[in-house]
Amino acid sequence: MQTIQVGEFKARFSEMMDCVREGQTIVVAYGRNQEKVAALIPYAQLAVGAPRSLGTLAKVASVAFDQEFEITDAELLGA
Repeated sequence: MQTIQVGEFKARFSEMMDCVREGQTIVVAYGRNQEKVAALIPYAQLAVGAPRSLGTLAKVASVAFDQEFEITDAELLGA
């Protein structure tokens, strides 16, 4: 994991993207105290979001999808 200041990150953006493509994590620090504000990770390492709840139907209904079923949020909402 590499930590880099915002200004240096901006100046070396393409180089940093190559590092991420190679599997490295880049942490971006900001300000005099070098507060860590963001981490750039390879997309493959992105954690999958928590399952959606059925809300008020959670106690009276259930749903299951095949593992191969895929739909984006935009498609689900009809956007």
